[in-house]
Amino acid sequence: MAVVTAAISSRTNARVKQLRAAFSANTRLSDGFVAIEGDHLLEEALRSGITPKVVFLSERREPPRALPHSVEVVRLTDHVFASAVDTRSPQGIAALVTPPVHQLQEILESASPLALVAVGLQDPGNLGTLIRSAEAFGADAVLTTPGTVNQWNQKALRASVGSTFRMPILSVTKADLEDLRQRGIHLLAAVGAEGKSVLSAQDADLTQACAIMIGNEGAGLAPEWISLATSRITISCPGPVESLNAAVAGSLLLYEASRQRAASHSASAPERIPGPLRRRPTGANR
Repeated sequence: MAVVTAAISSRTNARVKQLRAAFSANTRLSDGFVAIEGDHLLEEALRSGITPKVVFLSERREPPRALPHSVEVVRLTDHVFASAVDTRSPQGIAALVTPPVHQLQEILESASPLALVAVGLQDPGNLGTLIRSAEAFGADAVLTTPGTVNQWNQKALRASVGSTFRMPILSVTKADLEDLRQRGIHLLAAVGAEGKSVLSAQDADLTQACAIMIGNEGAGLAPEWISLATSRITISCPGPVESLNAAVAGSLLLYEASRQRAASHSASAPERIPGPLRRRPTGANR
């Protein structure tokens, strides 16, 4: 079991400052670490192969049994712990982890890449949900543009339910997306309005290498981003609504891409020719 220090009762302790900075997304003062809080996120981090640098415990908590012996464990008084973490009702456990680093080139390694592009999303719950959906439906990456909430935001982390630890997430610019388009990745702009030049998601070919762009919750995709797209797609809704929530729309489009790809894979698989039936021996012919 990991060694636990005596409880720290000072808010100005260096480790406490580092934890507080990580929760505030101050990477300079946190030495590049990000903070996670709660049993479930710590379990998901460990399950994803991420070993925490430091684990913080409140006075009444014991270190998890699955924690590697090499991890530094720091105990804080309840008052100091509550002052450093993000939630109002803390579970008494938090950690500093090194965020995974991914490269844009990874997307191109797939035979038919599928990515979701979050363009200016500001609601952390929406981003976290999309990251979770991206993992669920087999996307290769989630790309975020300037102005999008950070994936290590605590609400985004909780909404992703651990998918942030495993899903490649990269910050990109317009130039990066233009480069992907030149490399054969189709940029699909998700829009709410139907029209002659707008394809229904069911009619769009989502089996091809593509990146689906989801716009800001209020304004949607700005013209400068739509102009990058090779096609515009929409989700046909029989009900009297103008548009869907960003996380719902992105999740539905990812599902449709997954459905089309599964159907295409099944159709291209060689037909299995059944062999001769084997008769099971019975007591009469033994």
